[in-house]
Amino acid sequence: MENIYELHISGLTRHLKKVKISDDLVIASFVMLGDTELIERTAEDLYRKLPNDIDYLVCPEAKGIPLTHAIARRLGINYVIVRKSVKGYMENPVIEKVQSITTREPQIIVLDGLDAEKLTNKRVCIVDDVVSTGGSLKALERLLSHVQCTVVAKVAVLLEEGGYDKEDLIYLGKLPVFKE
Repeated sequence: MENIYELHISGLTRHLKKVKISDDLVIASFVMLGDTELIERTAEDLYRKLPNDIDYLVCPEAKGIPLTHAIARRLGINYVIVRKSVKGYMENPVIEKVQSITTREPQIIVLDGLDAEKLTNKRVCIVDDVVSTGGSLKALERLLSHVQCTVVAKVAVLLEEGGYDKEDLIYLGKLPVFKE
């Protein structure tokens, strides 16, 4: 099996290294961090697909943050980052458990209570770089359900094949997974 997957997205080509994440599963590692051209192009393409009545974007840390910022700038709105641990500055954090395909151990996601107040009674869009099984996405939705906001859209640059199968995700392309 060749060690590189050639991705074509938003008029760009990127060569992704294939990474073994379990005994029988290999993924093409998609990391947007630091790739300004890719972030800007995909942000523009996702922005064009969004409803126009969004109050806030919500993003899990960390790889989707620059994408979220670029989309928020286009929409003229702010965004909230959901963290992976409780930070000392947080007041009344809202916590949810999550298991992701790319992490070995269960994790938590945390919304600062001050950010939760910002989202109350607002229309939000969840933004991520890649959706695989949808575990992180579902955990984010559970977390946000405690805040009384309405998730009006969910977007990602890529959807990994064979994972999340709901029709409610807006995405730009599919990313294959490879079995060994």
